[in-house]
Amino acid sequence: MATPSKTPPGADPKQLERTGTVREIGSQAVWSLSSCKPGFGVDQLRDDNLETYWQSDGSQPHLVNIQFRRKTTVKMLCIYADYKSDESYTPSKISVRVGNNFHNLQEIRSLLLSPFFLQQLEMVEPSGWIHISLLDQVNSPVRTFMIQIAVLANHQNGRDTHMRQIKVYTPVEESSIGKFPRCTTVDFMMYRTIR
Repeated sequence: MATPSKTPPGADPKQLERTGTVREIGSQAVWSLSSCKPGFGVDQLRDDNLETYWQSDGSQPHLVNIQFRRKTTVKMLCIYADYKSDESYTPSKISVRVGNNFHNLQEIRSLLLSPFFLQQLEMVEPSGWIHISLLDQVNSPVRTFMIQIAVLANHQNGRDTHMRQIKVYTPVEESSIGKFPRCTTVDFMMYRTIR
C-alpha cells in the first residue's frame, strides 16, 4: 500500500493580496466556533500570528462559522496548519459548507491544489497554507451569506484540533471608471484609491 504524499503548502496569502486580484474580507464577517479552550478562540485564529491557534474543546466535528451581513462573493479560503508543531491536533479531513444560514448549508465542491474535485478535503501532514478555491458549477466564485468549515478528523485520531489562521478572500473587481493597470507593488497600492 502506497503512503500518501504530504499536502504541499500554498503561497503566503499576503503575496496573493499584493497582486491586486484578491482582497481579505474576514474582518467583515461574524466568526463563531463550536467550542474552544479559554484563550484559544477566534481572536487567536484571526490575529495574523502563526504561533497562536484556535483549539477546540469538545466532540467532533469541530466547526468554524463565518457569517456575512449581506450576500458576499468568496473566491478562496486559506487555512494555515502545521503538523510539525501540532501533531495529533492537526486536521486531516475538512468539509467546507456554504449557505444562507445554519439550516441550509451544503457541502461545496472545492479545488484543493489539484485538478480533482473533492467533496471532503483530505490533508496529509500539512505544514503551511492550504488554499481552498470556492467555485460553483461554472467555475465562478460562490456568493453566500455563510461559510462553515468542519473538521471531521485529525491526524493520529486526535480528538481536539488546532487551526493557526484562516483567511477569506473575494476577487477584486475591475474599476468601473476605466481600465487602469493593476497596482502590484506596495508603493503603488498606497496610491490606488482616490483620497
